Amino acid sequence: MTDRSLFLLAVAVTLGLALLSLFIGVSSVSLAALFSEGPDSRAMQVLLISRIPRTIAILLSGVAMAVAGMIMQMLTRNRFVEPSTAGTVESASLGILAVTILTPSMPLIGKMVVASLFALGGTGLFLAILNRIQWKTVLIVPLVGLVLGGVISSIADFFAYRYDLLQTLSTWRNGDFSGVLRGRYELLWITAALTFVAYLAADRFTVAGMGEAFTTNLGLAYKRVMTLGLVIVSIVTAVIVVTVGIVPFLGLVVPNIVSMFVGDNMRRGLPWVALLGGFLVMLCDIAGRLVRFPYEIPVGTVMGVVGSVLFLYLLLSRRTSHG
Repeated sequence: MTDRSLFLLAVAVTLGLALLSLFIGVSSVSLAALFSEGPDSRAMQVLLISRIPRTIAILLSGVAMAVAGMIMQMLTRNRFVEPSTAGTVESASLGILAVTILTPSMPLIGKMVVASLFALGGTGLFLAILNRIQWKTVLIVPLVGLVLGGVISSIADFFAYRYDLLQTLSTWRNGDFSGVLRGRYELLWITAALTFVAYLAADRFTVAGMGEAFTTNLGLAYKRVMTLGLVIVSIVTAVIVVTVGIVPFLGLVVPNIVSMFVGDNMRRGLPWVALLGGFLVMLCDIAGRLVRFPYEIPVGTVMGVVGSVLFLYLLLSRRTSHG
């Protein structure tokens, strides 16, 4: 089977899961009800208002977060870096919290802009700290990000406690698609546009991942490429946190799995990363709906379990391959 045929098969499987997702839930939605009861039936309204927006949001979030993780791993030249291990997610949550406290009536797009600026600042601080560390091993880099994220998260917890917003903060920290409805997910289309931009700049990101000196010798503006990557990662993270919450480990494990089979060429690997990201989130969301049916486990919880297992496997396999 050729790579193209395999990719088309994977697309078909993912679309099949998406179609299956439309008919899973407490409210009964079936083909018989959709065609027999007419366009104004309750089943049709559930499908149009809840199920289709939810399925689209799952795919967009999975694709964007996986690609954002791939960009960060390219720019930092470390396989264990992603928005949730670099302080980016925590900074975005702090930005949303600041807006909620200071200007709670700000529109959703305004919250997204502020969260993006906080995420960009947190990621920039992470990179600035890395530049001051001389001994950079594979594990030291994500550990620095985790420590920074812990500090930022503690600051957010302090202010959330002071203003009685701990429960609100916890909803942003655990990805959940159960509240996605028509009119409340459309910001995620921004992430689709940014994913396309990332694909157009894939060759530049691949070159930038080889170091500043190598990039400059090839005639590329290293700092501009870095800035573009950081802006894409920050906006994607902010939009997803504002809309559905944090989906952990996704940007960490998906690019690593793809690189094992496709290699480190970003233009070749990005479509696979995007597809696997959407597939994995869709699979976790369906599992979360079925495990305790009719109750639902948030996708962030399911992905946390699945992602941690995959992360340990990748960590141990890398350690074994290095001796």
